Amino acid sequence: MCGICGELRFDGSRPDLGHLGRMLARLERRGPDHEGSFTDGPLALGHRRLSIIDLSASGHQPMVDTELGLALVFNGTIYNYPELRAELQGLGYHFFSSGDTEVILKAYAAWGEQCVERLVGMFAFAIWERRGQRLFMARDRLGIKPFYYSLDGGRLRFASNTQALLAAGGVDTSIDPAALHHLYTLHAVVPAPRTLFNGIRKLAPGTTLTIEADGRQRERRYWQLYACRPSEARSEGEWLEQIRAALHLAVKRRIEIADVPVGVLLSGGLDSSLLVGLLAEQGIEDILTFSIGFEDQPEERGSEFEYSDQVVAMHRTRHHKYIIPNDQVLARLPEAIGQMAEPMFGQDAVAFYLLSERVSQEVKVVQSGQGADEVFGGYFWYPRMVASQGSDLERFAQHYFDRDHAEFLETVALPYRGKDHTSKLVGELLAAPGADSYLDKVLRMDTTTLIVDDPVKRVDNMTMAWGLEARVPFLDHQLVELVMAAPDAMKLGPRGDDHKYALKQIARGRIPDSVIDRPKGYFPMPALKYVRGEFYDLMHATLTNRAARERGLFNPRYVERLLAEPDKHFTRIQGSKLWHLALLELWLQTNVDGVAG
Repeated sequence: MCGICGELRFDGSRPDLGHLGRMLARLERRGPDHEGSFTDGPLALGHRRLSIIDLSASGHQPMVDTELGLALVFNGTIYNYPELRAELQGLGYHFFSSGDTEVILKAYAAWGEQCVERLVGMFAFAIWERRGQRLFMARDRLGIKPFYYSLDGGRLRFASNTQALLAAGGVDTSIDPAALHHLYTLHAVVPAPRTLFNGIRKLAPGTTLTIEADGRQRERRYWQLYACRPSEARSEGEWLEQIRAALHLAVKRRIEIADVPVGVLLSGGLDSSLLVGLLAEQGIEDILTFSIGFEDQPEERGSEFEYSDQVVAMHRTRHHKYIIPNDQVLARLPEAIGQMAEPMFGQDAVAFYLLSERVSQEVKVVQSGQGADEVFGGYFWYPRMVASQGSDLERFAQHYFDRDHAEFLETVALPYRGKDHTSKLVGELLAAPGADSYLDKVLRMDTTTLIVDDPVKRVDNMTMAWGLEARVPFLDHQLVELVMAAPDAMKLGPRGDDHKYALKQIARGRIPDSVIDRPKGYFPMPALKYVRGEFYDLMHATLTNRAARERGLFNPRYVERLLAEPDKHFTRIQGSKLWHLALLELWLQTNVDGVAG
């Protein structure tokens, strides 16, 4: 797990190494163990390393194979690299290191662009062909690892976060109106290739991008997710056993493929608790687990320790429990926002940031439960969508969109009022072929699009801010393909209202029943949940200061209405509309105004 960056010139000049240095400086927290760079004519590559596999200097990057004429920067982990290495050795390739990075180099030499189809894992990488003067870039199937880029007539720059691209300069930071519409309709999700800025794009999941030295480019989608029933019938027991085996393998790979200890972020919910249960079942001893909680408020408890403690007791893990005072949440909020590659409305981003700080002092790698809700049907709105009437888009929008188009037009200032970009996009995604039921359509879109730019990105940003690698077994692409092929009853149960039915059945006996049968919870964040006191003061100051007024993103009357009634305006999934506005403005003031100033 690392931070990568690079620049390729098309105009006959050489990259400015000062720009590369500024990008590397903004990636240091992602890879605190080593910095490296490589140049070759029109190309420069940079890398910040977090050493997890092959801890020796032979694993440093950029990795250059002079015999093959290839250079690589890579962020991620390839879980099947031992098998691929053996296959490549059988083809006559010789290795000078023992990790997964060199396997990607050799795989590209052997199989070209199709090498990505053989990789099992999370990855974002760029390979330079020195002889062909060609740059090949790829992102993993489910977008677990980020890949941002800025492209104009003279050059390409890419990096693991937007902050690095902004630091290099020359980026068009004008707001993309379509992205703004997505942001305020899909609770901060801006699907690839867009970002909030016209001058920054992101490589879509399951996609490769090849750029020649003269600027010609070719993009290829190498993976599609289908949600269709197999031709042969399977019983419930057969489905459960196949899913259990696939999940078992996903967890096993993510504990074994590391040369450092691997822990588990244990929230006390079903997903992370099941990871602990499966690791214990595999005979892993002395499992490292980590939980975070906050001070209680009169309306709500600030932790879920009552559940995580039961899992710890059942499996005798080596547990670390952290309690964060509520006054630290607001004090540390600007730091967390500064590490967001894009604006994130989910308030648990701050919790992940504070938890990761503590966990990184103990381990470099953790497993996390992200993705289970989207793959296995864990959210309360899924059954409501299925039971609703209307078109596919109408059924989705009435339970999920933060704002209908009319309210979006009321939210933003006149220059940003335009078409209903989000309805068009979501309608197209739901209508794509290869899904049998309405639930299939929704879960496939959620897993391949919405989750990528919400919880998955949030966990990557907040953990990597402390040099901590988060592995997500529930997003193993082979497991995802299997579950998407399973009938709706495997997600919502025989009656259609039993969330994560398959996971609950698999969890029986592996974790306490009280954890399995508890209501779904979220990271308790009392300091940011109730719109009052210092939290309200922060949002008021942010939305009324000089920077916000001069930027002019929002309709002043709409802002005034939210500020006058802060506890009365919530989205369909109970997000604070006031927080949504304040968070974007805070993010821009932190990441753009700060860079400019």
